Amino acid sequence: MDAIKLRVENLNLFFGNKQILKNINIDFPKNQVTSLIGPSGCGKSTLLRSFNRMHDLSPDAKIEGKLYLEELDLYDKKNSVTNIRKRIGMVFQKPNPLPKSIYENLSYALKIHNYPKNEIPELIENALKESFLWEEVKDELKKPAVKLSGGQQQRLCIARTVVLRPEVILMDEPCSALDPISTKKIEELILKLKKDFTIIIVTHNMQQAQRISDNVAFMYLGELIEFDTCDTIFNHPKNELTQRYIGGHFG
Repeated sequence: MDAIKLRVENLNLFFGNKQILKNINIDFPKNQVTSLIGPSGCGKSTLLRSFNRMHDLSPDAKIEGKLYLEELDLYDKKNSVTNIRKRIGMVFQKPNPLPKSIYENLSYALKIHNYPKNEIPELIENALKESFLWEEVKDELKKPAVKLSGGQQQRLCIARTVVLRPEVILMDEPCSALDPISTKKIEELILKLKKDFTIIIVTHNMQQAQRISDNVAFMYLGELIEFDTCDTIFNHPKNELTQRYIGGHFG
């Protein structure tokens, strides 16, 4: 039995009067990659963003149900959003480096969280190595991050997430704006990172989901239709709707 890192119980999410997520129940195993798949607008990114409290920024968002990081109730008022986002990092669809140097992109978060100054250079080097970026940038750490290529910027954003040693990394279509070579590097990186992190990724790319996932959740119109191992979802789906989506009949 795999240890469960994140748990969702009876989650309903509304924006105003519109219900976006409908009674979602799902467990995410520790140190595994789980892909969320389904057609545009089915609630994948909304579910992903609910884990690190991104919907707190939307005044008309209303959440019912429970979300847990192990035993921590993520929406308990006692738990600070800053602490939750340190434990649950996020990488967005488009790379979003800070308008600072490569080095400062990583040191910024470490300083905010009061890491000892003398430890910061080593933590940054390790995060860049983990993100397969160190060899490419080690002599240019003062260079503006925005001068990096798209693929390098996305790996920098992943390094910026892992430098804080979160337990979970959320990825919202991290390769959709990238070329095939950069995409391959990010996929290799995801497979390597799951040793140390639990990863949940939204992807529209079925081949990508098959290459990197341990588990796959198929969503449709705000509902979780089927959740199982990658092999089961792609080769022996139990639900006809899953079968039709995997087969490319809609989406």
